[in-house]
Amino acid sequence: MIQDILSQNENINANDSKLAVLKENFPTCFKADGNFDVERFKTEISGITNVISEGYELKFLGKSYAKLMASTDTTTVIHPNTEHNNLPENSNSQNIYISGDNLDGLKHLLKSYNKSIKCIYIDPPYNTGSDGFVYQDNFNYTLESLQEKLSISEDEAQRILDLTRRGSSSHSAWLMFMYCRLLLARDLLTDDGVIFISIDDNEQANLKLLCDDVFGEENFLGNIVRSTGQTTGQDSGGLGSSFDYILLYSKNENFEILGLELTEHDLKRFENEDERGKYAYDQMRKTGSNDRRVDRPNMYYSILDPDGNEIYPLGPSGYESCWRFEKKTYERLNNENYILWKKTKKGGIEIWWPYVKYYLEGRTKRPSPLWDDLDGNKKATRDLRALFEGKKIFDFSKPIDLIKRIIRISTSDFDTILDFFSGSGSTANAILEMNASSKNSKRKFISVQLPEVISADSASQKAAYDFLTEQGLPKTLDYIGIERIKRAAARIKEAKIEKQKASKADLFKEESTSVLDLGFKHFTLVEPNQNTLDKLDSFDKAAMLADTTILDDFGKPTILATWLNADGYGLSIQAESVDLAGYTAYYCQKHLYLIDANFTLYSMKELLNKYDNEGSFNPENLVLFGYSFPNWSISEMIEKNLRILNDSEKNLKINFQVRY
Repeated sequence: MIQDILSQNENINANDSKLAVLKENFPTCFKADGNFDVERFKTEISGITNVISEGYELKFLGKSYAKLMASTDTTTVIHPNTEHNNLPENSNSQNIYISGDNLDGLKHLLKSYNKSIKCIYIDPPYNTGSDGFVYQDNFNYTLESLQEKLSISEDEAQRILDLTRRGSSSHSAWLMFMYCRLLLARDLLTDDGVIFISIDDNEQANLKLLCDDVFGEENFLGNIVRSTGQTTGQDSGGLGSSFDYILLYSKNENFEILGLELTEHDLKRFENEDERGKYAYDQMRKTGSNDRRVDRPNMYYSILDPDGNEIYPLGPSGYESCWRFEKKTYERLNNENYILWKKTKKGGIEIWWPYVKYYLEGRTKRPSPLWDDLDGNKKATRDLRALFEGKKIFDFSKPIDLIKRIIRISTSDFDTILDFFSGSGSTANAILEMNASSKNSKRKFISVQLPEVISADSASQKAAYDFLTEQGLPKTLDYIGIERIKRAAARIKEAKIEKQKASKADLFKEESTSVLDLGFKHFTLVEPNQNTLDKLDSFDKAAMLADTTILDDFGKPTILATWLNADGYGLSIQAESVDLAGYTAYYCQKHLYLIDANFTLYSMKELLNKYDNEGSFNPENLVLFGYSFPNWSISEMIEKNLRILNDSEKNLKINFQVRY
């Protein structure tokens, strides 16, 4: 488990993942000594793309180090909050809350949720100089090892180590912090996935270049300007600002922004009605100054008005313009009664003029890049206070309606949304409310939040500290988010019940809150302590005795949760207990896990019996917790019997693996 990961990380370099892709797709470009033949590569792709010698890219101190951090696996384990997860409202929930460093969280998520997240929304630290952002990590590279892994000079390696060990809020530190996380986040997105990133003026320009690097310039979909309702920066000597930004990038060209619901103002346009329903109309002639015949010759043609006269798309000054669509499209729309003819005066003469009908049913509108019609940060703070009896326990919470709009234009009813800078839990709150307001919405959230320690000595954190103390909860930021989600869920449930009572609805019908997923499973990412690491390092695989204290250090629930996720089953599934002649194994789809030390010959016989006689029992992988199975004879017995089973008439293919 951890020992295996530590050994793998020793041999990982910053660009290993990219080299693996090249080796898989261009094996002929690698020489016998493993070196990459770039000239051969240019020849291979010359017919596919233009090869250029110079390029434009963002460079900063620590970029290669950030790639290395993204490449190495996490040595944390996943500790489930068993008491919380077993509660009725949480036991079957598909929502996930992770307490831990989001870099570790992303690495764990990639093992089960790769290409599974439709939308990511994050509100990272803005690096304003006053928001508390300081870069630090827990990687222990020496000067020599960093030089070797990154192929950099001693001076460059020392500057990186100084930046990471002493802590920094510089631009390079912030970019390094974000770069490794965005590299991992991209791989989590579905092929039609999208990421929204909130930011302000301090790093907006750098973030744009960084995202161009990670997601590709061609996948930039826009920069949303959002009104915060608060003006900042008046004392800086420059212009104050009451806006921040949301950068929007897709995984690739498959993403399509969805429309927004029409407002009351929009609906006023649909005042006309016919047998099809309410409609608005607009000129069939394009009205832009650049929409001329020379630009769109296929959209310049004559049509017949109701009196049989030829009409051409001429502009107000008589210049040749064009229609909104080609002639065959016009003919179809005209036959289907989508063309409206009205009398109008042109040049003092009354003539017929064509308009196109737009029906109300099913209509949405394309989002504008300026979002100044939503509640600002002050409203978000008031809403959060309302959940916590009027106490201001969190600064700078994002408005619920903002996140709902992001989710509406980017996801469908069954999609999963990830927020790995969860903060006060606004994203999770928004998803619960959206699911409650629509029978069809079954969206799921995954939230990740660093358990930042909250101090009673900080004026801005005092209310949160006192609240957590009163509730008997850990004094960390993640528990503010956890408590918010619980309170938001309770309020939704209460409102649903009141609504049902008022309408005299049967609480046991589909309208019931029982069909809503208002819970979540909670996990904490835990780094093994030094004592445990020492045990792992000193463990003798050739010894005859198991070290059960290592199992005790981790705990079976933690080992199971970590393994289930690592094997692709995710964090919302539970393994089934299987009795093997008094020995408890754990079964999940294609895997059977043996964790305890008391596996006997009788257990082996019962295992073989299950393979032979139970059609539904067919795990393809048998995984052992190595510290419980140091006895060579037990491991050999299991492996030998599995070989016999594989060679039997059933022709099974069972993989045997020991994890450390």
